Amino acid sequence: MRSTTLLTFSAALMLCRAAVAHERHLPRDDGAGFPVPPPGSYRLPPIKPAAGGAVTDEAGRRQDLLLDALRGKVSILALIYTRCTDLCPLSNAGMARLQDLAAKDPVLSRRMRLVTLSFDPEHDTPEVMRDFAAAWRSAEPAAPAWTFLTPHDREALGPILAAYGQRVYAKPDGALSHVFRAFLIDPAGLVRNIYSLDFFEPALVLSDVRTLLLEEPAFKGSASRRAP
Repeated sequence: MRSTTLLTFSAALMLCRAAVAHERHLPRDDGAGFPVPPPGSYRLPPIKPAAGGAVTDEAGRRQDLLLDALRGKVSILALIYTRCTDLCPLSNAGMARLQDLAAKDPVLSRRMRLVTLSFDPEHDTPEVMRDFAAAWRSAEPAAPAWTFLTPHDREALGPILAAYGQRVYAKPDGALSHVFRAFLIDPAGLVRNIYSLDFFEPALVLSDVRTLLLEEPAFKGSASRRAP
């Protein structure tokens, strides 16, 4: 299922790439469209605490976004809605590519996770999110976990959006107007980077993930042993 989704999406991108190239950078298969600094050669100071909130996973289990889905590993949180036909498919493709790249390093993969959170709880039920996950999530055993969540209800959504600075406006046709934002969150639950779509390049995000993990002595020693 996922390969069909990516092939269909890739074909669509080939048709529209010329029209949108001046507006945004697309995630590239061969790395970022700009120089990516080596992991550990820069710092990512904490920006703010990540927020929690009542969410529901694909199996219908209620969770807290921070305590159950984000803390404990380096997490990449992306906010989307499944009916989106503009920015969200690009971010989903970027997350899928990120998962594929991370799968090549099992040590890295075990210490990170991807989290996609919908901001359309009326439509994006756990069942919808389960089907959506099947279309995007890798079946590669070494890939990092990728969790798909939806707010528990409309009341839970508002505080989450406010905490992450994600503005969403309903259009007359039912579509939702928004900008793309993704968040790099460390194991302690602190936001360490915020990505717009222009800078949501998988190679850059993975460098950021490794930079955070190098703050952990155990991973730093493991990385040194793997270095050529």
